[in-house]
Amino acid sequence: MQIGIPKEIKDGEARVGATPEAVRNLVEGGHSVWVETGAGARVGFGDEAYVAAGARIVVAPEEAFACPLIVKVKEIQKAEYARLRAGTIVACYQQLGRDPELLDAVLASGITCLAYEGVTASDGSRPMLTPMSAIAGQMTAQIAAWALQHREGELCGSGILLSGAEGVPPARVLVVGDGVVGQAAARAFLRLGCPVTVLGVALPQLKQVETKLLDVSGGRLETALSTPATLAARVAQSDVVIGAISIPGRLTPKLITRTMLKTMRRGSVLIDVGIDMGGLAETSRQTKLSNPLYVEEGVLHYGVSNIPALVPRAATQSLVAATLPFMRLIADRGLQGAVSEAPGLLGGLLVQGGRIVSAALAEDTGRPCSPREAHPVR
Repeated sequence: MQIGIPKEIKDGEARVGATPEAVRNLVEGGHSVWVETGAGARVGFGDEAYVAAGARIVVAPEEAFACPLIVKVKEIQKAEYARLRAGTIVACYQQLGRDPELLDAVLASGITCLAYEGVTASDGSRPMLTPMSAIAGQMTAQIAAWALQHREGELCGSGILLSGAEGVPPARVLVVGDGVVGQAAARAFLRLGCPVTVLGVALPQLKQVETKLLDVSGGRLETALSTPATLAARVAQSDVVIGAISIPGRLTPKLITRTMLKTMRRGSVLIDVGIDMGGLAETSRQTKLSNPLYVEEGVLHYGVSNIPALVPRAATQSLVAATLPFMRLIADRGLQGAVSEAPGLLGGLLVQGGRIVSAALAEDTGRPCSPREAHPVR
């Protein structure tokens, strides 16, 4: 199969869909890989490394998009709409539920969308989502430390030092969500000495969080069931709130209200990691790495949807390690054969041939859903 690796063009995005090592694996399997020039340059993978691995370097992005299988990182950008070709498979983080214009473009193009975030393993885990979720969660502590700093103008943090100082308490952190993002975020803040509260919806999962983080908690970790009253009380007490809710393929529920935000200290910070699918606050909206902050109700909001791009080399290597086995399977056997061997791929199959085939996406967007059985994978 011919596989295209285009250069990512989302604001601040430096990751790439395949490393030279991954290209070598695909080429040794009998496939041809077309890499857009400069696609890996920002993470230290020059064109010469891809050529040495057996890739063909193409200058025009349209050439990479002309391949039957296109392997990207982030969702399709506006400038890429015209490059889509009917019948091709585009594999990446899709995030179709929050962007009607993107969904319209995808449906009109006739492509097949395979969403990394929806693919499941045999144990129910999300192998392509987990590594980026873990990195994003870990990065929230660094982002919060920066956002809390004093700066001139409206985007001025409260001036709190995350770890505290002699005679000065550390920042209080609330993590809403106890999954991969939430656990990684909690661990990062705990290591800095911050008291952390993690909210979840099931006691067994919260007990697991306590056990996993016992080595770093030092008595500073607290967990609680998330109810509107508990959430409101904890938000009011916090210097940093981390939105760590992600329901793959579904919009994020709006749990934090404007009224709650008004109770926070001016210059406090909300980092909404689930912004890809709308975010958990009424005030949440997506921002860019080049302009990541805005203020609502006196609270600094960080709404960047590609946080792992801040550490693009590590993120690329981690992502490709997760995606390569599935991409190789599709290249070897075609989508239908790959689904037969790895049924969890169906969870990532959102759109086929101009029709939505994911019931969750159809429900979130108010669009009709065509049963997958009516559009057998090819």
